[in-house]
Amino acid sequence: MGEIPLKKLEETLWEIPLGSNPGMKVPGWLFSSEPLIAKIRKDRTLNQLLNMTQLPGIYRAGLAMPDAHEGYGFPIGGVAALDFEEGGISPGGIGFDINCGVRVLSTSIPASEVKPKIKTLLEELFKAVPSGVGRHSQLRLGKSEVDEVLKIGSQWAVEHGMGVERDIEHTEERGRMPQADPSKVSDTAKRRGSPQVGTLGAGNHFLEIQEVGKIFNPAIAKTFGLVEGNTTIMIHCGSRGLGHQVCTDYLRRMEKEHPEILEKIPDRELVYAPAGTRLASDYLAAMAASANYAWANRQTIMHQVRKAFAKVFETDWEKLEMNLIYDVCHNICKVETHNIGGVKRKVYLHRKGATRAFPPGSSEIPAAYREVGQPAILPGSMGTASYIMNGVPEGERAFYSTAHGAGRAMSRSEASRKNRGESVAKQLEEQGILVKCQSWRVLSEEAPSAYKNVDDVAQVADAAKLAALVARLRPLGVVKG
Repeated sequence: MGEIPLKKLEETLWEIPLGSNPGMKVPGWLFSSEPLIAKIRKDRTLNQLLNMTQLPGIYRAGLAMPDAHEGYGFPIGGVAALDFEEGGISPGGIGFDINCGVRVLSTSIPASEVKPKIKTLLEELFKAVPSGVGRHSQLRLGKSEVDEVLKIGSQWAVEHGMGVERDIEHTEERGRMPQADPSKVSDTAKRRGSPQVGTLGAGNHFLEIQEVGKIFNPAIAKTFGLVEGNTTIMIHCGSRGLGHQVCTDYLRRMEKEHPEILEKIPDRELVYAPAGTRLASDYLAAMAASANYAWANRQTIMHQVRKAFAKVFETDWEKLEMNLIYDVCHNICKVETHNIGGVKRKVYLHRKGATRAFPPGSSEIPAAYREVGQPAILPGSMGTASYIMNGVPEGERAFYSTAHGAGRAMSRSEASRKNRGESVAKQLEEQGILVKCQSWRVLSEEAPSAYKNVDDVAQVADAAKLAALVARLRPLGVVKG
């Protein structure tokens, strides 16, 4: 079909009307603004959103967040609730990097004390946290140890002295999805994951030292431990080669076992395991195990970050009050219950490049945040601001989901053609931001110009009441893969 039609419903909500394509079961909703839509129309985001609306058992609407851009199957920023009995679970609605996510730590260290030490800190972090494609950690886990990581997630790291119990409390799902079954993960995936616990990876993954800038909601910022002028640390990474292999394995299996589905869906990248089948159960168990691996990975990295800061500041990390605010994932599917049309329905809630943002009162968020809502972390691109937000009741219409970042505005190959890594590093240094990386190519691919304006994305998310602005964080130093 030609240009996908968009009907403006609200200032920050557009709709692909039901009936725009004969296969649609629900409309498509895009939370956005006119400047962001102009960028979105340059790729296949809207086509992929339209395709999502044709999946079986989909409720309410196919959703795209303000940072949406083209992905595999779903657009990145795509959210869909598929009925637990009549729908299914789709790897294309989760992503290859299962439980790619973000955690942020607050500290009592004034940024003014960090800036003179920023180069030393980046050197220590670069040594402590291996980054780059295929990079290995100092940990060498045997098969039984990998199985334990897949089974209990963050708890594995804490039990091995890499963290404290309150870290678990401040992690989504307490860092462990109970559906995980290591036996559903292939030996190939386990071999890939064995040397990578505690590693950052490449691409848009990063480890960033930041300064708390503007505070929008002082009361909630205080609850989260955010103080203007103090330092925060943000960690963005996922399940590394293990999660990628799990996604690949199950895509192949779904295509092989259900060729009839490939004939019905508008895009083979949307292939799914039908609800109630053994395949759906197996994939959920393997995906959950991959998610647990990612939480253990970020917990291990955080331990190394704390040690690096303690070394540079010659004190204990507890005295620096390096506390985990929260850890959220943004490539995941959960079995959740939502109020849909006045009826509570159990669904496979797919969030691909989208962050959960539960409202005040939710029993699934830490007790310390229950009165104000879950922290939602919106990381910027390298060299731009990041945001801390909180879940709000109005987010129910989007199944309590919000944006996960700035969202790409150009492909990596295009960004690489238009930018030189050395020039990007120099430009950032002129802005007072130091970068440590494995390759200049990554800097060219991840240049701020390759992304949408994160300030626009955050403002749309706030205006659409997907989540509410709490604080803006400014980067001081970045470690890239």
